[in-house]
Amino acid sequence: MNTKKQLFIPKMGCGTWAWGNRLLWGYDESMDHELQEVFELCVSNGVTLFDTGDSYGTGKLNGRSEMLLGKFTSKYVGANQENICLATKLAPYPWRLTRKAMVKAGLASAQRFGKNIDLVQMHWSTGNYFPLQEWQLLDGLGDLYEQGLVKAVGLSNYGPKRLRKVHQRFRDRGITIATLQVQYSLLSTYPVTELGLKEVCDELGIQLIAYSPLALGLLTGKYSVKDNLPPGLRGWVCKQILPGARSLLDCLAAVAKSREKTMAQVAINWCISKGTIPIPGAKNPEQAKQNIGAIAWQLDSGEIAELDKAAVKVKKPMVQNIFQTT
Repeated sequence: MNTKKQLFIPKMGCGTWAWGNRLLWGYDESMDHELQEVFELCVSNGVTLFDTGDSYGTGKLNGRSEMLLGKFTSKYVGANQENICLATKLAPYPWRLTRKAMVKAGLASAQRFGKNIDLVQMHWSTGNYFPLQEWQLLDGLGDLYEQGLVKAVGLSNYGPKRLRKVHQRFRDRGITIATLQVQYSLLSTYPVTELGLKEVCDELGIQLIAYSPLALGLLTGKYSVKDNLPPGLRGWVCKQILPGARSLLDCLAAVAKSREKTMAQVAINWCISKGTIPIPGAKNPEQAKQNIGAIAWQLDSGEIAELDKAAVKVKKPMVQNIFQTT
């Protein structure tokens, strides 16, 4: 059965990735109303893919991101309601060793959503350090699909070699891999330019999803080496990358000015022009509006070529996810 025909995959997603990794650290229930406003603003403007993970939110906030999305979905009534696609990623925790454990994890996520999962994804591959576990958990994803508990199956942080092996295993069961998400942006072109993932995905009929399309905010133009640096690890990353990315940021700013768009909107649109679905985070309505402004227009071939050339010249690109396989 072809899952891609059953699953509505919009041309752009609005990711809840930011909710899980950052916003929930200082989360309190007073934020719910603003987050719901973000959700409704996105859906009403045709941005209907929401991506999260069962590892987003720990301790007292365990699964909170999924619960919020489920609550917002159940309350929303309006345009594009039928096209909402809730996607989650199930983490291959060390204690998840069997296919039954993965089915149990999927059922728990569905319970938090308050509905069956539209797209369930393996959060990362354990092929480099525990391949036996990986096959068990992937089989569990297949079981979720065959039991009608999810509409489609996807992967995250897989390279072409591993992807082909997993694709074959799923094909043997008559299951289509619908999506693959990887870290991809103007500061992180490695998965496409060096691993050739887009070509492989096109060959296998898999939709490529780009997470962190704004490179932790470095492509928005709001950070400077001298001042306005974010705290913690992100600030350290800025100091490492910004000096060697000046020509790219200048090019991005020039295109944004000529288009009367923001740098962030151009960076997101560039991802779309490459045939990917970008999933930028949105913590408040203003950020959501910024993201929405990246759609309904297209960079031309000359602008894309200039941005591509500038990206190649970056001296120190973003560090790849440690779980990204080849």
